Amino acid sequence: MLDKKPLGYRWRSSRLLVVSSITVALFAETFLYGFLTPILSYMLEERLQIDPSLTQSYTTALLTSHGFFGLISAPVVAHLAEKTPSQKTPLLIALAGCFVGTLMIALTTSVWALFLGRILQSIAGAGTWVVGFSLLANNVDKKHLGKSMGLAMAFVTAGMVGGPTVSGTLLQLFGYWTAWSLPMVVLALDIIARLVMIEPHPTSSSDASGKSTSSTFAQNTETSDETTALLSETTDIVKPTHCELEAKQTSKQDYYKIMLTDARVLTALSNVVVVSSLIAGINNTLPVHLKEAFGWKSLLISMMFFCLQVPNIALSGPAGWLRDRGGLRGPTTLGWSAMVPLILLLGVPGDPHFPWATGNTAGQSIFTGSVIALGTVLPLVRGVGAVQLAYVVKDMEAKDPHMFEANRSNLRVFSMTEVGYSIGMMIGPLLSGSLVEGVGFFFMTVALAAICLVQAWASWRWLDAKSPTHVSEASA
Repeated sequence: MLDKKPLGYRWRSSRLLVVSSITVALFAETFLYGFLTPILSYMLEERLQIDPSLTQSYTTALLTSHGFFGLISAPVVAHLAEKTPSQKTPLLIALAGCFVGTLMIALTTSVWALFLGRILQSIAGAGTWVVGFSLLANNVDKKHLGKSMGLAMAFVTAGMVGGPTVSGTLLQLFGYWTAWSLPMVVLALDIIARLVMIEPHPTSSSDASGKSTSSTFAQNTETSDETTALLSETTDIVKPTHCELEAKQTSKQDYYKIMLTDARVLTALSNVVVVSSLIAGINNTLPVHLKEAFGWKSLLISMMFFCLQVPNIALSGPAGWLRDRGGLRGPTTLGWSAMVPLILLLGVPGDPHFPWATGNTAGQSIFTGSVIALGTVLPLVRGVGAVQLAYVVKDMEAKDPHMFEANRSNLRVFSMTEVGYSIGMMIGPLLSGSLVEGVGFFFMTVALAAICLVQAWASWRWLDAKSPTHVSEASA
């Protein structure tokens, strides 16, 4: 009997389309995250008639709730996604939640609906990150993983830059509903990408005795009907024993114990937390500091964020290629080390301890140059945590294919990544805001620089020194 495949199965299940669909999903999630920020005060004060003196409090509560619900939902999403036969289904559910949440925010006439919509966006975003990066890791060769992650992070950064920039511009020039029409277009593209995509199946999985049980992958669509039937019969015959099932369950229970006692994993997670804390902290304190130091208004402040993120977008791909060729240790340590003086320079202009760099041209030039340089170095450290975690899991699965349920363990890996990212998004604004109010902007940058220095040491000590390409060549 002929095995009918969906129309366009070959290209719809291709790795290129899968990776493209994931990057679109990640772009949409980060675009929507930042889209609300510039227009939130208008929504609170004009549409919801909130007292302007309460705007900052509501803004802080709303952004904090986003990080909090992302933090607690990521492990739950990963657990539920493991139970589904196809990882495409959780992606579609996440899309539905994101669409409903965005619609609630745009149409909101009450504070509770605004918060509920943001919470739905947060949970949906956690699902997109966990399942999306898992699919990406499953469908990219290890030697190209750094480059693929770098490309994905470039789209993430593009969403972060595009969201707040576009929303504020459209609101001021064309009005509220025109501004909200753009996220709906982005979501429509996301819907199309996810519906068209067909999740490819792994090429094979091994049982405890080393025998392979078959599953058809996209490249094997031309296999004869007789061969497919024979392979299917073989798959039905090879059954795991009771001992194998018990060992599999035990390894699953020990998953987090094994992972969280590995120094490489802890270093990767700390990298995720520090990067997200750094970005969130700068976003939280930069606007007020620039107003006080230089008297800049929103346009010039927006340009600083633009200067910070655009080099990151352009260099994410080359940074990923560098990690693929030279390993994680060198580029990441270099990145964190270079960020120490650059972050310190951010605090010099406008600080009374440095009168030669106050609100004059020299101070503005120093600040602008430091921001551009910081954006140039950021790709060397951003995305490293996810790549390192994927490397660790692939190494462990190569030694023991049943240790972490191959092609499913990445769900738990990237749930940890999402948890780390959410923690950073929560503590970054809290730490930076407290330091600025307590000791000033310059000493806040000193604290951030010290954290970067510690992360540089940890990266040199525990990240992988060799690239997967060199490891595979050495073992060949």
